Amino acid sequence: MMPDTLWKRLWQEAESRHAYVVLDGAQNNSLLDWLHGPDAPQHECLFATDLEPDMAEVAPYLIELEFDSRFSNDFIRDGWSANLGILLTSSLELPVVWRHLRQHTLVYGPELEPMYFRFYDPRVLRMFLPTCEEAQLVDFFGEIDFIFTEGADQVVNDVWSVADGKLIRESTSEA
Repeated sequence: MMPDTLWKRLWQEAESRHAYVVLDGAQNNSLLDWLHGPDAPQHECLFATDLEPDMAEVAPYLIELEFDSRFSNDFIRDGWSANLGILLTSSLELPVVWRHLRQHTLVYGPELEPMYFRFYDPRVLRMFLPTCEEAQLVDFFGEIDFIFTEGADQVVNDVWSVADGKLIRESTSEA
């Protein structure tokens, strides 16, 4: 279950913006049921659109959250923990955020081999962001204002942003 302080902070930041979640299908075997069930939220897969069924099950999905929707409430109750994804806010509409995030799903290794970059896994993002230089941060965040992740100990949660080219990390907890 999502801590109240994090949920309140998300909606405080999303007051004049949109709130989104990127969920990892590989970490959530009921994700496609959520996305194709009743009252399904607006969403887009971050991978290619014509995926084989087994790949669609493990793909990441960008999902727009609405404050008191069935999906948002189910997500709060059942979906926040166990490194299932990240939350973010942006003033941009879903298609624009989707295009921006898709640019970051594929990176190239030392031999220029393509590799999926699982930035939507909080464990990966917590390791990646502090290593970024200013230009990388500006490129990665783009028009994203805040990124919310569960913390390493799943008690403290992190709120990430960029100000003047510098990474800002705030921690929240219920205590």
